Amino acid sequence: MESIIDYFENIPSLHRSIILVGGITFFWLLEGAVPLFKFNYKKWRHALPNFFFTLTTIVINFTLAFLLLLTADFTVANDFGILNWLPDMPLWLYVVLGVLLLDLIGAYLAHFVEHRVGLLWMIHLVHHTDHNVDTTTANRHHPLESIIRFVFTLVGVSIIGTPIGIVMLYQSLSLVATQFSHANIKLPKKIDEILSWVIVSPDMHKIHHHYRLPYTDSNYGNIFSIWDRIFGTYLKYDRESIVYGVDTFPDEKENGSLMGLLKQPFHKYRRPTSE
Repeated sequence: MESIIDYFENIPSLHRSIILVGGITFFWLLEGAVPLFKFNYKKWRHALPNFFFTLTTIVINFTLAFLLLLTADFTVANDFGILNWLPDMPLWLYVVLGVLLLDLIGAYLAHFVEHRVGLLWMIHLVHHTDHNVDTTTANRHHPLESIIRFVFTLVGVSIIGTPIGIVMLYQSLSLVATQFSHANIKLPKKIDEILSWVIVSPDMHKIHHHYRLPYTDSNYGNIFSIWDRIFGTYLKYDRESIVYGVDTFPDEKENGSLMGLLKQPFHKYRRPTSE
């Protein structure tokens, strides 16, 4: 475990790029073999705006990464944060707790708040207006949302007292987990259900992308499904009945246009309606 943390503490940018590109490539190919939905779309054309937002997310996270490093180093040097206030524990438990708590604050809480605050919902809307959810949708976040998510992660690192090795491990796991949960793949229902007791499975997360409430406001989890179950935001729905998008923003052409998506947060506030 120590060697793993040492690796992620100094993970080269090239290796992080390999994780990103390798994950997209793997799930892209898997979508062709076992698709959940047979979309009537040109996959590359659909992917282009999503890849643009992936790039802006990378640029923002890379530009602000020094803040994560400074914050993580400060908490460790000053014994600040939850992990530093707990009794001594095995390294593996220390790492697991760190990743779990980062997933809670940096992902679940951020996602939950984005759905509850009108202004933040309109920014997050870009992620939800994809009518053909696949693995490229994972990083379809408006640049403003990328900044918001970064702030939540930074706050999480401050509160938890997470060293940079665990932060980098968490971000790598988060990247692959979101590519997996958004991938247009059809796992056997029983296997997907078993997975959903521990991690966010594809079927579990696809429910979150259904176009109507209450399903849009459910299953906020990123890596671990435990938070949705603990906080009562877990819902089930038949995967074959899922309709992607947001019913109050139904224009598929605009929702697939880069300029339309960049302007989307500045539209009049409209929430999805209930079924």
